Amino acid sequence: MTHTTPERHSGHRPGTRRWGRFALHYIEMVVAMFAGMFALGLLWSALGIELSYARDPELAYLLMAFDMSAGMAAWMRVRGHAWAPTLEMCAAMFAPVVPLFPLLWLGLIDGMVLMVVAHVAMFPLMLAAMLRRRAEYAH
Repeated sequence: MTHTTPERHSGHRPGTRRWGRFALHYIEMVVAMFAGMFALGLLWSALGIELSYARDPELAYLLMAFDMSAGMAAWMRVRGHAWAPTLEMCAAMFAPVVPLFPLLWLGLIDGMVLMVVAHVAMFPLMLAAMLRRRAEYAH
């Protein structure tokens, strides 16, 4: 008698299901990131903390990166991730400004360009952090 695994029986290869879980986890991270940004943004606003990308681009970005990191970290901990991968994912929120702040200070970019480029860079950096620990994110 031959044992048939659910993946073989359903016509799916085992790797396909794992990559699907990986992709779902990535989407969850993005949703958690935006949820943190939205929720904490409301809190800061209620407390009268309103930073402008034009006036305070560094502080505005760092606060937003913190907000996104908090939402993502909370969700990752709910999902049972250890602190190392959680902090790696949070680092992806802050890493884009390492090369961008000097460009801002030199006047080569403004606060809005900083925000756009940093946000675009976050997504592949998050993906890189996840690919580094593929097995953890594919469960």
